[in-house]
Amino acid sequence: MLFSAASADKFAGTHHSAPFTSSSSGSTLHDLVPNSAPTKPREVYNGGYKDARCIRLRIACGGAGEQGLIGAWADAFIQFMVDDKHLEPFQVAWYLGDTTDSLGMLEEGCVDIAVTYNEAAEKQCLSSGVATRRVLGMNGHFLLVGPKSNPAALNREKDDVLTMFSKITAAGKADVASPPTSRSPVKFLSRFDKSATNIKESELFIKTGQAPWACNYSKWYHLYPEFPEQALRVSALLGEYTLTDRGALLTLVNNQKDGVLSPTNVGAMELLEVFKDGRDEGAQELLLPCHALLGAKVAAKDLDIAEAFLDWLTRFDGGRKVVREFKKCGEVLYDE
Repeated sequence: MLFSAASADKFAGTHHSAPFTSSSSGSTLHDLVPNSAPTKPREVYNGGYKDARCIRLRIACGGAGEQGLIGAWADAFIQFMVDDKHLEPFQVAWYLGDTTDSLGMLEEGCVDIAVTYNEAAEKQCLSSGVATRRVLGMNGHFLLVGPKSNPAALNREKDDVLTMFSKITAAGKADVASPPTSRSPVKFLSRFDKSATNIKESELFIKTGQAPWACNYSKWYHLYPEFPEQALRVSALLGEYTLTDRGALLTLVNNQKDGVLSPTNVGAMELLEVFKDGRDEGAQELLLPCHALLGAKVAAKDLDIAEAFLDWLTRFDGGRKVVREFKKCGEVLYDE
């Protein structure tokens, strides 16, 4: 391992939340705090039309935006509207926010579209009138990963997702009661940041009858509120299980310079193993549907474009084509 125990200790938070720190992309978790929606978009796309000056569509999204899918959608949609609908070139703005914050921005009218990952919250937005329409954008997948030493004895071939979470909980509690001397104790790293990943992880624990975040001091449940790649790297270096998404894993695996993995990522990947993949047979619990919601406060002058975007997302030769062809590090990242 390329990190000393002392250097690893700085990543090892306890039950108490770790500080909000900057990500490699320059963003901070302050960007994602409720009621402090970003005043400026993270990116603005023009479809390749340099003369496009006016933002006609504003989209809030977290992971799919960071992975580049929102940009790919935006550029292809602009080109479609110019070529097929004969509109003047325009811009699409992307605002960074997790599912909770994206829906908050939609409610406030800061954005026209929210691309999110929580069915219950999305349906509530429809029933409350915050959103007027909802369409499936794509399907992502979670992965349960952990140390290759596998101290919780997970069986990838025989254990389903809930069995794995139950084993992690039982082993984590047992190791707190009687700390092992011949190996590292079982721990689970939670991003604990109300992201789609954190919500899914919480759902899975609840389905096993557990709520480790509600305990006064769960020493085996490590709270680490950071962005996906950082959280994944830290879980690997500390030998902890965690839930992540395919994009974060591919980014960590392929974060190279001149074909060589960075020392940080080499140290992490030598210790990491995928125990359950959302694309595995019988792993439906790890499916990650992503929907686009149309806000009720879209400006009248831009409503036709926002409506057209949702129509285009569902087209085989439109948004679905972009999803089919969208790759991260040479691998198709999402399913239609």
